[in-house]
Amino acid sequence: MKIYESGENYLETIYMLRRSRGYVRAVDISNELGYSKPTVSVAMKKFREEGYITVDGDGHIELTDKGQEIAEKIFERHNCLGEMLMHMGVDKETAYEDACRIEHYISEKSFRCLQKYFQETIKKQ
Repeated sequence: MKIYESGENYLETIYMLRRSRGYVRAVDISNELGYSKPTVSVAMKKFREEGYITVDGDGHIELTDKGQEIAEKIFERHNCLGEMLMHMGVDKETAYEDACRIEHYISEKSFRCLQKYFQETIKKQ
């Protein structure tokens, strides 16, 4: 299963909710993303079948190593790109909304180059 933008958003949301709450259920994802509960349930079934998540008897969702790797990558991109945009004068809300779009389409090579430039040039000022 190739992970597309919506899938990356689901995994990142699971990652962020787990960090902030300590647990994640389908209803939490639904509330966070504004998707219907049936839509989230279908997505979670696919993620479970493909080995990105596990779900325990209480409905708590955990990322597998495979899911965690993707979620952390997207989370890192989101935060780094948002920070870069704010540094350039974009307001916080817009910066993170735009970062959420950019994070899915920028190549790994371009992202790492931007990140390096930002860390070595901009942050040192």
